[in-house]
Formats: sequence, structure tokens, C-alpha cells
Amino acid sequence: MSRSATPPNGRPVVGVLALQGDFREHLAALTVCGVASRPVRRPEDLDGLAGIVLPGGESTTIDKLTRIFEVREPLVAALRAGLPAYGSCAGMILLADRVLDGLPDQQTFGGLDVTVRRNAFGRQSESFETDVHLRHLAGGPMHAVFIRAPWVESAGDQVEVLGQVTPPGLDQTRIVAVRQGALVASAFHPEVTDDLRLHRYFVDLVRSS
Repeated sequence: MSRSATPPNGRPVVGVLALQGDFREHLAALTVCGVASRPVRRPEDLDGLAGIVLPGGESTTIDKLTRIFEVREPLVAALRAGLPAYGSCAGMILLADRVLDGLPDQQTFGGLDVTVRRNAFGRQSESFETDVHLRHLAGGPMHAVFIRAPWVESAGDQVEVLGQVTPPGLDQTRIVAVRQGALVASAFHPEVTDDLRLHRYFVDLVRSS
């Protein structure tokens, strides 16, 4: 698979896995951030990508669809070869090496040395919004939207914790944003807000890679 990171117009191409979930919002956010964005559904859509976003949605459904559309194995190979990736909500689950409360046949792409608890914050009716302070992002806290979100239960030594929150009704802080090398993940959905700082952070990572 070719990984030509920068096309002739100088804008790197960043894909968004577009099988299920809120991929359209990510495509729009990436375009505003100055890169060329492309939906990814088939193996050939990975050609020439400089990075990829794994959107929120339903992690088990996305997992199954990647196998049906035969994009899972080439995508996993690209991630292992160093393709930068950002996963939001379900995307965080897909990038995790280990998942708690997943379905018996659920698979992830892996790459992040974290254990993620699926639907950790509760059901759809227990979705919430709060401000999160994120490392490396100037401009104050980011307003974060959590929808049936996971959290990081534990993280390996090579994982940098970017953000934490104390969920409503709990007195323990939970990890909700991490980075390990070229992989970034958040439990919340920045694509549904007007704050594109996390997308810009990822785009900067893509450009530096």
C-alpha cells in the first residue's frame, strides 16, 4: 500500500473510516483544518493516506463492517506500520489493545497500550457535557460531549495521558484522552462542537510525521 503523505497541492490526505457513525462531521472538521479529507470504506481508500480518523459510533458494528468490507486487515497493517490515527469514542475502543465489557467476538485494531471500558459512563440517557483540560492544547479547557462513552481503565508506561474528568455521580477521576506515538484517542466527540483544537493537534501530528 502506498503512503504518499503529501499530494502535489501540498495538502496531506487524511481519511475517515466511513462505515458507521459520525464520519461526516470529522470529514468537515478536517477540511476546515486545512487537509484533504477522504472517506475510507474499501482497502484501496487507504492508498496515499497521511493519517486516518476512527469516528464515534457503535464499536462492535464498526468492527464487523470493517471485516465485511475487507478493510480491517490492511488498516491494521497500516497502523502497525506507523500510520497516524485519531479515534474518538468508539474510535478509542478500536485503537485499544484491551477492552472491558465488550462482546465476546469483538475485535479491536490495537496499537494503544490501554485497557478501555466500553460504555463506561452509562447509557445514551446518561450522556453529559463538561469541560476538559487537555495537555498541549492552548486556549483553556475544551467543552467535551460524552455519548455512551468509554474511559481508559489503565494505561501503559508509553501512553501519555492528555485529559481526565470526574464523571457526574463519581468521585474518581477517569482518563478520557491519551496519546501513544502517532496514535491519539479521546472518549468524547470534538467533531460535534465548534472547537477544532483536537483535530488541529492531530493534523499537526500528521504533518510532522
